[in-house]
Amino acid sequence: MKQVLIDRYGTPWDVARCADVADVGEPAADEVVFDVLAFPINPADMWFCRGSYRLKPPLPATPGAECVGRVTAVGSAVKHVKNGDLVINLQRENWAQRRKVKGDDAIPLPTGIDLKQAAMVRINPPTAQLMLSDFVDLKPGDWVIQNVANSAVGRLLIVLARQRGLRTVNVVRRAELAGELKALGADQVLVDGDDLVRRAGEATDNAKIMLGVEAIGGAATGRLAECMATDGTLVHYGSMSGEDPKVGRSNFIYRGVRLTGFMLGRFLARRSPQQIREIYADLGQQVMAGKLSAPVDTVYPMDKIKDALAHADKGGRNGKILVSPNGAI
Repeated sequence: MKQVLIDRYGTPWDVARCADVADVGEPAADEVVFDVLAFPINPADMWFCRGSYRLKPPLPATPGAECVGRVTAVGSAVKHVKNGDLVINLQRENWAQRRKVKGDDAIPLPTGIDLKQAAMVRINPPTAQLMLSDFVDLKPGDWVIQNVANSAVGRLLIVLARQRGLRTVNVVRRAELAGELKALGADQVLVDGDDLVRRAGEATDNAKIMLGVEAIGGAATGRLAECMATDGTLVHYGSMSGEDPKVGRSNFIYRGVRLTGFMLGRFLARRSPQQIREIYADLGQQVMAGKLSAPVDTVYPMDKIKDALAHADKGGRNGKILVSPNGAI
């Protein structure tokens, strides 16, 4: 079978190669084998190839934080999936034609789900959902503020917040994004800048914003913190700037703003396997119903992984870059 390997860290399309490797073999009693039908190229995968991600396994290594597959073999102790089921996988190293994982790491998705959307269910939808649910007890009518609102997570957060009757202030870098975000259900769209706190107050009639979500770091974190109400919570889940958050201490000392962080694996680990399956079953049904989706730009075969990675690094794309290892899409 074929699998993507990196032998050194560097520019992703220089260091990644599609290699012939031994097949995964038959599953043990507690394992599942599945053919990988599609995987997306995420920013974390690019960082992994560059050696700037938090995980650095021994080389050669295989990238790939998520994928969707179809089960081909099931161990005797695994009861929640069967041959032919579509699954996502909670483990990494998914840029391959076939995977063998522990049964609890194989999460079934609804039959008939769009494969392109299914390939992107593993990370971004639960990230948006859990950040809305696990930090602040929000009620319909409450406001949430986020930056990077045009990202995949940001767009999903808009939709999921709207479903709960929550209102969103969405901070972006380009004014022309306002139309498409409002079409998703965004209440307010603001261009980031030094006077953000004033404009956010005007946009919300100075409402108390108790939850903020941000993924830029640096001074952008501080600007969102200034928009938070007293005792509000600001959740940092990424750093597009590459900088640590910079927040004035007066926000902590005088207003009690809390700055905390989110990593999906850490929050899923607090839940039982059954609870995790229920989260993904709900998200899968929402994808099936057309309530949750993410745009896709281009699908590449796996032997064109270098081209796919170079494309994923370009600006101006119209969605995610996907790869289909077995020609399923």
